[in-house]
Amino acid sequence: MAESVFLGLDVGTSGVKAILVAPSGDVVASATSPLSMSTPQPGWAEQDPEGWWQATLASIAAVKGKLADARIAAIGISGQMHSSVFLDREGAVIRPALLWCDGRTTAECAEITSRVGGEERLRDLASNPALEGFTLPKVLWLRNHEPDAFARLATILLPKDYIRYRLTGALATEPSDASATLMYDTAHRRWSDEIMRAVELPASLLPDVGESAGVLGRVSAKSSSLIGIDEGTPVVGGGADNACGAAGVGVVAPGEVVTSWGTSGTVLAPTPTPLVDPRLRAHTFCHVLPNMWYLMGVVLTAGGAFSWYQDQLARELAGATDAAAQLDAEAASVPRGAGGVTFLPYLQGERTPHRDAAARGAMLGLSLAHTRAHLTRAVLEGICFALRDSVTILQSLGLSPNHMLLTGGGAKSALLRRLQSEIFGLPVTTVNREEGPAYGAALLAAVGAGAFPDLPSAVRATLARAPLDVPDPQAHLDYVQPYARFRESFLAARPDLFAHG
Repeated sequence: MAESVFLGLDVGTSGVKAILVAPSGDVVASATSPLSMSTPQPGWAEQDPEGWWQATLASIAAVKGKLADARIAAIGISGQMHSSVFLDREGAVIRPALLWCDGRTTAECAEITSRVGGEERLRDLASNPALEGFTLPKVLWLRNHEPDAFARLATILLPKDYIRYRLTGALATEPSDASATLMYDTAHRRWSDEIMRAVELPASLLPDVGESAGVLGRVSAKSSSLIGIDEGTPVVGGGADNACGAAGVGVVAPGEVVTSWGTSGTVLAPTPTPLVDPRLRAHTFCHVLPNMWYLMGVVLTAGGAFSWYQDQLARELAGATDAAAQLDAEAASVPRGAGGVTFLPYLQGERTPHRDAAARGAMLGLSLAHTRAHLTRAVLEGICFALRDSVTILQSLGLSPNHMLLTGGGAKSALLRRLQSEIFGLPVTTVNREEGPAYGAALLAAVGAGAFPDLPSAVRATLARAPLDVPDPQAHLDYVQPYARFRESFLAARPDLFAHG
């Protein structure tokens, strides 16, 4: 009899990833199908949900082709947070989805805050401020700007929930994604009737909420014929990409903190209670475990800032297989503090701690004595300083980890691991799986299928960590002044404040 495996899907912005995970935790097949993004106007970002579905079909076919005799026992799905899918009464998509990075809803954010009774009341109800990326502002934008489309609206879904709908016919979501819509009472893990009344939207627009490891649908006969997976195969709730990403590296318990570098960067810490930053510099969302939340700081350009730097100022390394290693060597040749050069990585505005879409990047303190090696080190240190802002917020709220798990791009080189350890002043470690949110989704599928009693058990059985890398205390002290200089330089990231004429 073929071994049972678990299918994890991740509906990202740039592609849909599919992995097959054995009960041992080994990834036995992986495939990604690319996606394109439309920008009809500056600051807008849209995708056609049909594109997600076609990419899902392609990725499933690819992994099944690599392991033809596998029996898929359950499916878990992760996906980009906040992005809106608008369905009519027949379940058809009304218009392209507005994505998490779409910035057209500034007026709607102000409208929500006003209707609810101010930011403090919104914080009490949703544990978060109104930001352009969230889902509710997109719904109001549809009502304000496309009334004919809004008149057809019957259901609002998140991207991974749309894929479950196509797989199973079930309209459902789970707390980790629901808590990122601004329509959810995050502390009490239920839709907020008060918010919906304040913005004059019917609760009937919202799907039922189940648990992330709960079975929220089963593969339909129609989908079974398309994907070659048995009809009736359970599809669990899954989770938002950040929550599934944390689960996929084992960060599921209080006291744990994970720092992740992708295009953006995050610092995420689970909490047993819905802890909220009074100043709303960090987000509070539900985790993919029952009665667990997490606090998260977001740096909008982390790996994205370094990619920009490499593309623009190290073009001669383009295409070189060791380009990253060469830049690492340059940076390592320069002392801590980059010779007084400070880089502000706010190339697309910033989320934590500044909540400032108008912020921009800057390179400060340059002289004729500086080389590209100084700039390279300054860029890497600036990204780490921005992440340290989030670490500092967590510590100010009583979350004081004794070590930090690193994942994504920031975990790939010894230099980047050491920089983070020294700048955070914490030992760091890595994990033996780097499949991202799709791996967390697969673990949730395994729990839903009964292979493990709960997510912590699945994590213990499948994940292992490297020994802690402990920083030199003097190195952390050497960064006190450069970090202070970074913090004091934020005004330089707001050139619009100096506009005149």
